[in-house]
Amino acid sequence: MKKVFITLTIFLSVVFAHAESLRVSIEDFSKNLSMYKIVDVRDSGLFLQGHIKGAVNLPIALTYENKSQNGKIVEPNKMQSILRDLGLDINDNVVVYDNGSFFDAARLFWTLEVYGFKNVKLLNGGFDEWDSLDLPTSTTPIKTTKSNYIASINNKRLATKFATQIASKSPTQTVIDARGIDAYEGKVSSAQRFGHIPTAQHIPAAHNLATKSGKAKLKSIAELEETYKNVSKKQKVVLYCAVGRISSTNYFAMRELGYDVANYDASWKEWGNDFNLPIDNPSKK
Repeated sequence: MKKVFITLTIFLSVVFAHAESLRVSIEDFSKNLSMYKIVDVRDSGLFLQGHIKGAVNLPIALTYENKSQNGKIVEPNKMQSILRDLGLDINDNVVVYDNGSFFDAARLFWTLEVYGFKNVKLLNGGFDEWDSLDLPTSTTPIKTTKSNYIASINNKRLATKFATQIASKSPTQTVIDARGIDAYEGKVSSAQRFGHIPTAQHIPAAHNLATKSGKAKLKSIAELEETYKNVSKKQKVVLYCAVGRISSTNYFAMRELGYDVANYDASWKEWGNDFNLPIDNPSKK
């Protein structure tokens, strides 16, 4: 029995050697609010109706340069101004939350990592669950002191169209499509063309979440390991969806698991509208 225990311990140590918890539970978070800068990504109307006490508001729409065109991340000078005004800097311990869907919170998690933030976590359970537990909320925005944040881009976390082209042809890189099956198979599209980037694997964003009693939670590290078991950690990974939103959930999961991963911000809305780029459309086969 002792040998079995030792073997299991060694196995788990290998499996999770590069895993890092980048989430915080509502229970733990509620006991340690003062440790974090808290960021609410919901729109300003919802924020003013009620938010976690001590939170600042960064509506997720502000992370897009032009969402109607594609999902490209907001330009550095704009992001610098936003983050300074909120009193945020790259070494702050930051917790991000949305209503509980995780897609928008994960988008901001990724955005902050692109812009150099080193200690960002995602609240595993959003404001809706927090509020249902009668935990501390407020309708009054806090006063912030401007930070001295200087914008810089971590190119390891941001994939361009060119970088994604290279990844789709490289034996040492993996491209993952996080959209639903109908989009991947070319039955529906947010762009003029239908299908997916050639060689892209399909791991929908929803596969990172578990729903119980109508509430979504991030899957456990062990469950996420199973979801991504066919993706080598020796490979550089590039993710995409329609506008770099839901693929941010895959980004978060793969960051927890220790992958070298980047999110293609303009995603299918750019790729699918560029007729010079190749596509694979299973619905036409």
